[in-house]
Amino acid sequence: MKPRQQRMLTVGLVAVGVAIATAFTLQAMKDNMMFFVSVSDVVAGDYPKERNFRLGGLVLEGSVEREEGSLEMTFLVTDMRCQVPVSYTGVLPDLFREGQGVVAHGRLEDSGVFVADTILAKHDENYMSPEVADSLVEHVVDQTDPLSEYTTGCDEQ
Repeated sequence: MKPRQQRMLTVGLVAVGVAIATAFTLQAMKDNMMFFVSVSDVVAGDYPKERNFRLGGLVLEGSVEREEGSLEMTFLVTDMRCQVPVSYTGVLPDLFREGQGVVAHGRLEDSGVFVADTILAKHDENYMSPEVADSLVEHVVDQTDPLSEYTTGCDEQ
């Protein structure tokens, strides 16, 4: 084989190797993407059906249920218009409480219950994740009313 043919073969193999590495990287990114979905979108059925996603909103006051001595709990997450039941097993963040912002990572079951793998609570009294804040702003009319007055169910679509 001539030196020129060897160089062309080397360049071709390097190009194929880079293309394969790029394909693997893009596939790994696609598998690890986590989409944020608002509560209203979940109720409307507009969420990724075959993968985990992030659900964000406020924990509805009076909705947290936990049996004594159990790590399993359920609560409702609302965006001031609709609400979705969430089930979680594990230790909650210290800042988790009713009426506060929360982002849950998990999957929606066929029964309509969101089963969370991870729960994230807001860090301080002024912070709320941008996705949750945007979702809530769309549905709030008067922020002085109690949270329970907004979450009587989902408006007709």
